[in-house]
Amino acid sequence: MSEDRKLAFETLQIHAGANPDPATGARQTPIYQSTAFVFRDAEHAANLFNLAEVGYIYSRLTNPTVAALAERITHLEGGAGGICCSSGHAAQIMALFPLMGPGCNVVASTKLYGGTVTQLSQTIKRFGWSAKFVDFDDEAAVAAAIDDDTRAVFCESIANPGGYITDIPAIAAIADKAGIPLIVDNTSATPYLCNPIELGATLVVHSTTKYLTGNGTVTGGAVIDSGKFDWMQNDKFPSLSKPEPAYHGLCFGEALGPMAFTFHSIAVGLRDLGMTMNPQGAHYTLMGIETLSLRMDKHVANAKKVATWLENDDRIDYVTYAGLESSPYFGRIDKICPKGAGALFTFAVKGGYDACVKLVDSLELFSHVANLGDTRSLIIHSASTTHRQLTPEQQEAAGASPNVVRVSIGIEDADDIIADLDQALTKATA
Repeated sequence: MSEDRKLAFETLQIHAGANPDPATGARQTPIYQSTAFVFRDAEHAANLFNLAEVGYIYSRLTNPTVAALAERITHLEGGAGGICCSSGHAAQIMALFPLMGPGCNVVASTKLYGGTVTQLSQTIKRFGWSAKFVDFDDEAAVAAAIDDDTRAVFCESIANPGGYITDIPAIAAIADKAGIPLIVDNTSATPYLCNPIELGATLVVHSTTKYLTGNGTVTGGAVIDSGKFDWMQNDKFPSLSKPEPAYHGLCFGEALGPMAFTFHSIAVGLRDLGMTMNPQGAHYTLMGIETLSLRMDKHVANAKKVATWLENDDRIDYVTYAGLESSPYFGRIDKICPKGAGALFTFAVKGGYDACVKLVDSLELFSHVANLGDTRSLIIHSASTTHRQLTPEQQEAAGASPNVVRVSIGIEDADDIIADLDQALTKATA
């Protein structure tokens, strides 16, 4: 293949990171279920531990199957490097770890997955970090929230649960002006629908558990670095811009340039935090990604049809799907998600909390689970589950009010999905 030809997304989702196994010729990436890897000699071992040579040491750090997955997602996101880890929550901590320190804060969107809000508002306090939550539709408020201790800005491309679309270029411009990175969770959109790096993001995180795997079998996370941020531009990121004692004074930013963040995440982050992805899980996700574009096209088509039907049903108060012309986020689709607004959204049921609970209990085709991005249609009442730990005000800001249910529309026949919702709504609002 000519080096000057850029491969299409549909080709990369199959071939990126997946060369035939050199030992056996196996076409599919093998599951390298091995804890450790044999060194050629003492010099080889020393070079690996000194970061003077790239290779495999121990599967907590790197593993060939996991590395193949990281390479594939990196290609799809258009990044310089990436790592995979044990879950989406692990990916968020891995993304923040090289950036933060005691007393530092992250400015985060109010429109986030409930577990992320809890992680950022409560758990990271144990590291001495903090978070400021701001409505990212108010760009002036985002800029005003950034102070001398802010080390990152965090949002979701398509926010969970409401399916709200973030104006990534506008937020990226604010972060750039402040000299700090923008981290975008691209789980709900996937790189097929949205390319945050192209829109100005520094880092992209994923719960690979969701659409990338697509079949509800394994958990995983990924962090992809754009390679475009200059970590040496100021003294805010000493982990990357100052000598690292554990590696004889190596300065990651100076020595490794665009790969500084990725190598630090492996050599320090995975080494010490141990948030390792299982190679068998990586294998499942590699296979899932091979059909990503096909699935996402079907997800989007189904979601638009189902959301339109719901919006026109008298038993529904409102639908938050950004693909509807009535949505305040409809105008962002062409710029942020040109291939569609995803398949995640909420709708409010007349009858409030009780009607939502009856709806969930009455569905037959939908699965009532705390997940999204499966081939199957999924539903959950966020206020009593995924967003239960939040205050009523936080639930409202996140789009998870008590009268709302979240749906992740699958790739079944759209008319069958609608029929199931119809019969359940009849029971729920009787």
